[in-house]
Amino acid sequence: MELSRKYGSVFTVYLGPKKVVILAGYKTVKEALVDYDEVFGDRISLKVLDDYSQGHGLLWSNGETWKEMRRFALTNLRDFGMGKRACEDKIIEECQHLIDIFENFKGEAFDTTHPIIYAVSNITCSIVYGSRFEYNDPEFTSMIDRVNRNAKILGSPSIQVCRGFVDAFLVRKQNLEESGITNSHFHDDNLLITVMNLFAAGTETTSTTLRWGLLLMAKYPKMQDEVQEELRRVIGDRQVQVADRKNLPFTDAVIHEIQRLSSIVPTALPHKTTRDVTFQGHFIEKGTTVFPLLTSVLHDPNEWERPHSFYPAHFLDKEKKFVKRDAFIPFSAGRRICLGESLARMELFLFFTTLLQHFRFTPAPGVSEEELDLTPVVSITLSPSIHKLCAVSQM
Repeated sequence: MELSRKYGSVFTVYLGPKKVVILAGYKTVKEALVDYDEVFGDRISLKVLDDYSQGHGLLWSNGETWKEMRRFALTNLRDFGMGKRACEDKIIEECQHLIDIFENFKGEAFDTTHPIIYAVSNITCSIVYGSRFEYNDPEFTSMIDRVNRNAKILGSPSIQVCRGFVDAFLVRKQNLEESGITNSHFHDDNLLITVMNLFAAGTETTSTTLRWGLLLMAKYPKMQDEVQEELRRVIGDRQVQVADRKNLPFTDAVIHEIQRLSSIVPTALPHKTTRDVTFQGHFIEKGTTVFPLLTSVLHDPNEWERPHSFYPAHFLDKEKKFVKRDAFIPFSAGRRICLGESLARMELFLFFTTLLQHFRFTPAPGVSEEELDLTPVVSITLSPSIHKLCAVSQM
């Protein structure tokens, strides 16, 4: 971000001997990912992941493998409820399990990390495997804590009845083999890596965003007051539903602002050019690694009035109605846009509103709102620093 202020919106850095092109700012990132999506649409091969993915799955594959797996995943995830009422019911059910866990702390300070991760991951489980897990199930916790143990889960008796994404994949594989097609993309390696991709992408991002949301509510209690007042006025004590979103403009604005400010995938996953291209006057060779800085879009001073502050009014008009913003692209854009966007949006809305209905979130005893640290822990995603919150029951 600092380099972009000096060198402009398109510039080169070297990661060791490797040439990498950086794209910064809303207009540049949008032009590359949307207008030139075919050119900037491939994924680079990371040496550290080669042994793991071997070009299979969704996140790190290219060409026909990527097209086939993405098409299959989108179709079947929708068939198993992604973005639909069936999925909403699963999230609402999981909300109650999460509420029970929070209530067990009886208002004492605790780390929200694991309960939220387990709750969010259970939504993926219900779609992929057809059932949820108990939070203390050791197999479940191992799967969350160490994603590379998914191979063991895939062979467990609990997923043998046909009822989820895995089963649909195996049925397609079997049908192709019975038709004499043995060299399709529907093989065990693609199944394993795709399921692992779904867990990695569907758990980390949404749970991290929710953790940021609760932390920001504790740090800015007046914002929390407004959310809870709107929820009481519009919803009362009944369960929030997705259809309520249009009647909760401030709450919706807060959720969007949490996503914007936290910018949890700051660089997106790295892209690669599919051919030589002259982009904004710069010649970029085929096969060049490209980092589109999503954080530079979500914090672009030309697009946001207060880019580095928590300011839900970014998403409200003068009449306090919710407004969409073109520069809001936390799920990336173009052909590599997150395929689970509709599910993530539903999860964020239902988990966040239900928790705010039931609990008042405050800092741990002895910690002031000002002392709550918003400095992120930097990795491929930006997570909140380790902290504890109190969840005081409101019901």
